[in-house]
Parts: sequence; C-alpha cells; structure tokens
Amino acid sequence: MTNEKLHVYLMPGMAANPSIFNNISLPSEQFETHFLEWHVPKKGCSIQEYAMEMCKNVKHKDPILLGVSFGGMLVQEMAKLMPVQKVIIVSSVKHKSELPKRMIFAKYTKIHKLLPTGLVNNVELLAKYAFGEPVTKRLELYEKYLSVRDKYYIDWSIDQIVNWQHTEHLPNLVHIHGDSDPVFPISHIKDCIPVKNGTHTMIIHRSKWFNEQLAAIILD
Repeated sequence: MTNEKLHVYLMPGMAANPSIFNNISLPSEQFETHFLEWHVPKKGCSIQEYAMEMCKNVKHKDPILLGVSFGGMLVQEMAKLMPVQKVIIVSSVKHKSELPKRMIFAKYTKIHKLLPTGLVNNVELLAKYAFGEPVTKRLELYEKYLSVRDKYYIDWSIDQIVNWQHTEHLPNLVHIHGDSDPVFPISHIKDCIPVKNGTHTMIIHRSKWFNEQLAAIILD
C-alpha cells in the first residue's frame, strides 16, 4: 500500500444532508473524506442521468463511494459510469429483487404517487419517509439532518426507488445492513455484513460500530 490517502466519498440518504456523517471518523493518515449532496433534479431526469451529474463532483481517481439508503442506490449507478476502488452501501439494496413487497406493490399500483409529499416541511412526516420510523423526540436534530425538502425532489426520489431496475452485482461492493431495518427488511437482503440491532438510521445512531469497523472493511 502506498502512502497516498484513499479518497472516500459519502452520499447521504433521501432528503438528508452530510450532517448524518458527523460522527463517522476514519483514520486521517490513511483516508480523506468528501461529502456529496443532493440537489433538485431536472424535470424528467432518470437516476442514471442524475448519477452522471453527481459523478462530476468526484474529483479523485478510483475513489471509494459510500452511500446510505437511496444514496446507496445512487452510488451504484455512479460506479457504472466511472472507475471506483470500492462501493459500500449502508441500509440500502443492491438489486431490485431486494426491494420489499410494499415497494414492488407501489411500482405496479402507482400508490406512492398519492403520498402527501406536499407536507415535506412536516419533519415528523419527512422522517417517516426518509428513515422509516416515527420521530417522537429530538425533532431539532432531525430538522438538521433532513434539509432537502423540495416536493419535486421527494416525489422523484420515491419514484426512482420503487422503479429501480438495477439487476447486476457490482464487483468490489460491500453491503452493510442492520438486522432491525424497517425500510429494507434484512429478510430480503442477501450477502451483507449484518449489524445487530441496527435500524435504518444506524449511520447516525451506531457510529461507534462504523468507527471501529469501516476502515478495515474499506481496506479488505
């Protein structure tokens, strides 16, 4: 291994900003982290076109891409368009067959288009969409995490998730998944590193686990 640092690009989940990674720390002598952020897509934009735009924000050769939830889907699309050293997805899916039945049902019935996404400034509702769990306390914290509240962006994100057509397994992909994830139940997930009692928000609430394990996972 050379003395050159490894560049790790972190992509948050739907509606979230990079503050969800505030407690994630990689050894600074080996790694340099960079944050990617959501922007409102152009009308009619596909996730593949969005990934192409996002790739322009990656400034280093052969990076490591880490994406959470919907961000995990996006970094896989990015990895199809550029050389990467490794792709790490957290609380996400790596194949359309890993989507839960309710999302497949939504794809065919279009029921997701009836969701009241116009209420995106209701943080409790947005947290239920983005994190899959009700927020009963620390609302101020979730207001900080969930800052992308554009209705078109939320509608677009939900539509891209339920209609994701990805079927190929990318080389050098690592899947980290909580065994108590209510959004993407682990019963649908194959070939992952399980995190005991990890929920969909474990990147925030289980940062100690990531700080102990992530560097070795990247270097493996």
